[in-house]
Amino acid sequence: MSARLRGTPAGLRGTLARLNAPAVRTRLGTLGGAAILAVLLWRLDTGVLLEGLRRIDGPTLLAGLGIGLVTTVFSAWRWALVARGIGIRLPLGAAVADYYRALFLNAALPGGVMGDVHRAVRHGQSAGDLGRGVRAVVLERTAGQLALFAVGAVVLVSMPSPVLDEVRQAAPVVGLGALGACAVVLAVRMNRAPGRRRVASGVLAEAREGLFSQRNAPGVLVSSVVVLAGYVAMFVLAAHVAGADASVAELLPLAVLALLAMGLPLNVGGWGPREGVTAWAFGAAGLGAGRGLTVAVVYGVLSLVASLPGVVVLVGRWYAGVRGGERGGVAPAAPSLPVPGGAAPGPPAGLRPRPHTPPDGPGGDVSSEKYAANESTRLARISLPFSAVPREGRPMTPESV
Repeated sequence: MSARLRGTPAGLRGTLARLNAPAVRTRLGTLGGAAILAVLLWRLDTGVLLEGLRRIDGPTLLAGLGIGLVTTVFSAWRWALVARGIGIRLPLGAAVADYYRALFLNAALPGGVMGDVHRAVRHGQSAGDLGRGVRAVVLERTAGQLALFAVGAVVLVSMPSPVLDEVRQAAPVVGLGALGACAVVLAVRMNRAPGRRRVASGVLAEAREGLFSQRNAPGVLVSSVVVLAGYVAMFVLAAHVAGADASVAELLPLAVLALLAMGLPLNVGGWGPREGVTAWAFGAAGLGAGRGLTVAVVYGVLSLVASLPGVVVLVGRWYAGVRGGERGGVAPAAPSLPVPGGAAPGPPAGLRPRPHTPPDGPGGDVSSEKYAANESTRLARISLPFSAVPREGRPMTPESV
């Protein structure tokens, strides 16, 4: 009995460790998002939902693509600024292409973050510093979340919404909790071992340089505000398509609630909590829960359409990789330069094998031809990986650098 009791904590710790694995968390989040969608479709009238979907026309899709272009370009600019701030290079064109690809993967794959993981790893590998590449993406996403929290707090405290009273009551508690958390972090940082303290200081220094430095802070702030305004504009467009009879001032706090819900890790490619919170918020605001579900679904469709240029990036880079693999499978032979007089070309002067002088003594009968053959073989092995012949079909992309 005692042995069984002693073994229980270890088994419990093992079970908790397995449940905390990234793959398990992703599956649980996907199941949670699917369950939310199933309950919503079961409890609410789907007639309004289908009517809203039928109202999506060509101009609406073009508007969604335009809003998506603005938000993607400014998000990629923010990413490039943060990457430059922590010391790695990221051109804006490559950042836009990678961001589109990440948006499509986020929308198409479970979890809603696989695209961000992909661009973080790819950029880190291409820059030669995987750690900084991952931290650049984390800091870029953190900047967006900070802008959402700051603007959302102001909107929810000052504008009428279903959670106005609750937010005003919770605001002092949240403020005190934030101060307490800062105090705890400061105390832990001061009591850490010197090695860990240096690591934490380095991470904080990168965050300050990437987000809050005098060179980067204005660009990060402007891009974050523009991106957030684009998300709100997409939500207002979805509400207009769904036939919601509400002004922009009434829709703004509802949009903030929907955007906050999208950050929860219980979703299927972004679907789930957004639909549930939007349906509840519209119902509490007197606009109808079914209408809120329709707005959320239309928003999801428009967001998916806005990410479709990422498919072009995926297919284009896949095709470039295939062509590069086919053409680069066998390295072409180095071209021979013509020599006056028709003599056969030889190796450069600096790489010609030196004539061998047989040593004096009993071992002097070793022939110079043997040493010349060995020297030629060694030179061929050395020069082969550093051939100056360019490979065709290998575009300069972050994957191929």
